[in-house]
Amino acid sequence: MEQQSSNRGIRVFQLLKYLVKKWKLLSSILHLKSKSVGEHQEVITISIDTQLPEETTVSVDAELIPEDIILEILSRLPVKSILKMGSVSKLWLSLISEPSFYKFQFTQATAARRSALLISAYDTSTRKRYLLSAPNDGGPVTHLMTPDARTIISKETTEVEYLNGLVLFSSGNGFIMHNFAFILNPSTHKIFKLPGPASEPDCLSYGDGHICYFFGFDETRNEHKVLTIRMFVDHDQRWTYPFTPKSIEIMIFSLSNLSWRKIDQDLPSNIIRDWNVGTKHSVCVNSVIHVILQNPNKILAFDLRTEKFSLINLPVDAVRDASYRDTCKKGLNTIISNQPFLMKINGYLGVMCRNPVAGRDEMDIWILLDYEYRLWLKESVWFLKSWFLLDGPFALNPFIRNNIRVTYRGSMRVRMFNVPMYDMESRCPKAVEFELGYPFLHPRTVRFDHVGSYIESMFPLPSN
Repeated sequence: MEQQSSNRGIRVFQLLKYLVKKWKLLSSILHLKSKSVGEHQEVITISIDTQLPEETTVSVDAELIPEDIILEILSRLPVKSILKMGSVSKLWLSLISEPSFYKFQFTQATAARRSALLISAYDTSTRKRYLLSAPNDGGPVTHLMTPDARTIISKETTEVEYLNGLVLFSSGNGFIMHNFAFILNPSTHKIFKLPGPASEPDCLSYGDGHICYFFGFDETRNEHKVLTIRMFVDHDQRWTYPFTPKSIEIMIFSLSNLSWRKIDQDLPSNIIRDWNVGTKHSVCVNSVIHVILQNPNKILAFDLRTEKFSLINLPVDAVRDASYRDTCKKGLNTIISNQPFLMKINGYLGVMCRNPVAGRDEMDIWILLDYEYRLWLKESVWFLKSWFLLDGPFALNPFIRNNIRVTYRGSMRVRMFNVPMYDMESRCPKAVEFELGYPFLHPRTVRFDHVGSYIESMFPLPSN
């Protein structure tokens, strides 16, 4: 009996080890079933279907499969498949529920570039916001969730920030009427609404409060955090210059303990008077949240480890003209801004800005290679068309509404839209086409505010 069990264990070990090496080659699909035998024993049936005509089936005691092999196999699966694996056995459910597995899975997904696109949409007829997902190379759009983000007027914008497998979705233009902030995991379809300051006061008169949320990851504590800067003004002073708030609150929300904590730090005094100018988009690099400012032309940095603010000078040539102007683009009245845009490139902080000398089809990307000595490297990016004809990254309302075109496939009506992208690795621009198949999203009333990439993750979120 012992010899028979040993042989079966060896066979399974060799089988799983082979799959680890040949995973992509065989395009293997594991079908696993579990049943209890006696009181403490589980038998797992593994059926492997490949592109080859053979099918291999073997039954073995669950305890005979080495845990490191199980973890290696499971971490290579899409998150949707991993979640299903929890029903295979109690052991497997325990393994994929460990925080160490969340981190291991995310490391594997990052190395394998298992990512997808998150799309934020707004329907002007229903006044609802939708979060959608789509493959990186285009294809059908999948509905993820419809957050309870009340919006009364269409000029209220949002911010979407992607960081280590999670996403912060928040009211983003500062002078808001309805204040909200959500953390979501697109891979598991889980969403968590931030409590406390993120929902109080719930409703303001337009211009009475300027509230921004910034997403960060503290690498020393291995946890996601949200920084909020809240400024309130007297109602009769809301449109005066310089911007003079009557109160300023700076707080941090930790996802580990689900609580807000006030930070006893002052903002640099020379940035407050123009704080209400422009949108506030942030990027977190090496535990530091970075926010680009309209005036002065600097980057505000907040270190999550020391909880202190500092200012970083932009490259001199990165800011030639940070003005705004109204224009009519493809029949849509749009405000075009030359303000630089923050981004993260291969683990470095980057700044994208227009190059007015080279022409409208070129942009410059400045990469901060040496953070301590502020050493910037410049690269140039060329687009297939003039960036003026594209929706962003310098349009304050980069809506893709007018890019949707209607085609027909047989008797089924299919709505398509294109998104211009630039691959930083291949250094090539491309246009990706997506299929909008949901009846509640209509081409005449829907707009797409954000399109960004996220890495699949298993990181859990609490329930509201």
